[in-house]
Amino acid sequence: MIYLFKNNTDSAGNSYGCHENYLTSRRDDFSHFVQVLVPFFVSRQIYCGAGKVLQTARGAMFCLSQRAEHIWEGVSSATTRSRPIINTRDEPHADAERFRRLHVIVGDSNMSEYATFLKVGATSILLRMLEDPSIVIRDLTLEDPIRRFARSAMTSRAERGAPCKRTGAQCPRHPARIPGPGASLPRAARSPGLEERALSMWQHCIERIENEPLDLDRECDWVIKYRLVEAYRERHQLPWDIPGALLDLQYHDVNRSRGVFYLLQAKGRVDRIVTDEAVTKAMDSPPQRPGPASGEFIKRAKEQRRDFTVDWVHLKLNDRLSERSVEGPVPLTRRARRAAHRVDLGC
Repeated sequence: MIYLFKNNTDSAGNSYGCHENYLTSRRDDFSHFVQVLVPFFVSRQIYCGAGKVLQTARGAMFCLSQRAEHIWEGVSSATTRSRPIINTRDEPHADAERFRRLHVIVGDSNMSEYATFLKVGATSILLRMLEDPSIVIRDLTLEDPIRRFARSAMTSRAERGAPCKRTGAQCPRHPARIPGPGASLPRAARSPGLEERALSMWQHCIERIENEPLDLDRECDWVIKYRLVEAYRERHQLPWDIPGALLDLQYHDVNRSRGVFYLLQAKGRVDRIVTDEAVTKAMDSPPQRPGPASGEFIKRAKEQRRDFTVDWVHLKLNDRLSERSVEGPVPLTRRARRAAHRVDLGC
């Protein structure tokens, strides 16, 4: 039997990432992005970390983040030998002259729909604010970001007390520069619906972290997991390292009839963002963007049995039925849609 787990570490100490990609404007100053994004990503783990029971020489510890201890640099093009907070490998899957790809590898793989939505939504809001010249975000450079990032850990209640305000209560609000409770998005960063919702969720989590982090036991993965392990440990009077490692792994089992997280979800004990019906529908009816042109191009080329090549940047017919080949950027331009129709014309 094969078991699949949506996590970021294994028992041998290896780590594998949960990668995010954001489209940003190439005309903006990337160094300014780095100044703001590094402290933001350090603090983001406090409410979007997946949690981990870490075995050490001094016993088991509970960490907020699975990826934090595997990050070694602030900014780098590497992804494996020395993982950075900000990855500079610029590989835009769009118009390379206009856009840059922001490749993020520091985040944890979340089981919580709430944490997943907040992780991407908060980052999107901050990027939109960075791209607006009318919004000034002061320099929030951390003195030692790698040390701060790696220390997003705490011990079990039995050893040094329950998670409390020392998890970094002041860190999340300032790097993000999010408005206070009840405020709305700045005009330049406003996107109807989704980002407004993400902002509200962001504010909610920051308030709880500043007061009582363990109240986020329906939203944040690390809190949900911590409460599970602590409850089991106290019920059976066991040390952390016995139930912790097993529950930690079972929490990330993607089998919906067996995985601990999905069992909690079925009982209504965690917050959801989507419905099962919406998930099922999306499996057969994916979003129409960013690749409707490439899909139409492939469909028409196959109907006419034409040899073709499609990648992130180009659509191309490889045969010599015409003096011209069809070649053009795939997303974000009208030329891409026209390219798909040229197949019918024999171009």
